[in-house]
Amino acid sequence: MSLLHLSHLFKAFGDQAILHDISFEVTAGEILGLLGPSGCGKTTLLRIIAGLETADAGDVICDDRNLRGVPAHQRGFGFMFQDFALFPHKNVWANVIFGLRMQRLSTAEIQRRGQAALDLVGLSGFETRDVHQLSGGEKQRVTLARSLAPQPRLLMLDEPLGALDRQLREELMIEVRRILKRARLTSIYVTHDQTEACAVADRVAIMNAGRIEQIGAPVEVYARPASEFVARFLGLPNLIEGAVISCAANIAVIRTPLGHLRVAADRALEPPQAVTLLIRPDAAAIDPHPFDAGTPPGNAIEGELIEVSFRGRYQRVVVRVNEIALVFEIDARSAPGTIGQRVRVSLPSAALLIL
Repeated sequence: MSLLHLSHLFKAFGDQAILHDISFEVTAGEILGLLGPSGCGKTTLLRIIAGLETADAGDVICDDRNLRGVPAHQRGFGFMFQDFALFPHKNVWANVIFGLRMQRLSTAEIQRRGQAALDLVGLSGFETRDVHQLSGGEKQRVTLARSLAPQPRLLMLDEPLGALDRQLREELMIEVRRILKRARLTSIYVTHDQTEACAVADRVAIMNAGRIEQIGAPVEVYARPASEFVARFLGLPNLIEGAVISCAANIAVIRTPLGHLRVAADRALEPPQAVTLLIRPDAAAIDPHPFDAGTPPGNAIEGELIEVSFRGRYQRVVVRVNEIALVFEIDARSAPGTIGQRVRVSLPSAALLIL
């Protein structure tokens, strides 16, 4: 059941268009990750949903009610920002119940909701703690508890973990999802970090220059990026231009600067149709022995090993083939060869994708 529906939103500041025809839905209880590079319009979109900005065209509809003209404080939405924005002169409890006091709830209801919010974020017993005594992770939990306590219909989180170090973000991204799901709270989670979005969200909407490039479950978007921008943004850099030679029995033969490659095809392709081919970084098997004389077999190519970088769980390997640098991720225990060595690269057809 749809809780929030955005319909053809446009927004410009002066002669600069920020949002172009934004439309999507968020279902009740869903966490939607809004993902994109800095400056793509994510925060502006959030502010329009919250009622802090007005769209030039289009509608924000919640529970079948058009919110055009409804002020922010009457929308029943919550907002959690990147900076903690805690009151330094108040303790944890006073920070958490601040919004509840503004709603003029009874003392008993404030007590019930405040305690429930602290329980959700795992800070029960921290009520009297001064905020300056808290770690960065604890401050962020207090900020989340303050956002949860008023029981908003929709919670918007704008880069909520952006101010934390990588290790703490890794820990908290799983916790934030658990908390939001336990609270059954419909949420829009804004970030520029692909790993964070995929870990927290049920679906991700990828933005680029004010437009939605693709929306879907994280595993689906990663498996089948809809455009070159999405592929590159998700860390899939191996994009090769080619032309269809033949297509039969769901296998296409593509002419590329790397040679002829056989690729699984999920749609009809006609020669000499131009295509963009994605070679996944985890697709390759690398052998430090070049081919014998003759034509390389199957989906196999030969190139020069120009970079090997140990990344802990895997090695980042760069192979130059006909002046094209291909980036691969291989097992950390593998021995791909030495820099400058000719190596062979095998590419399974199922691991290649025609965009």
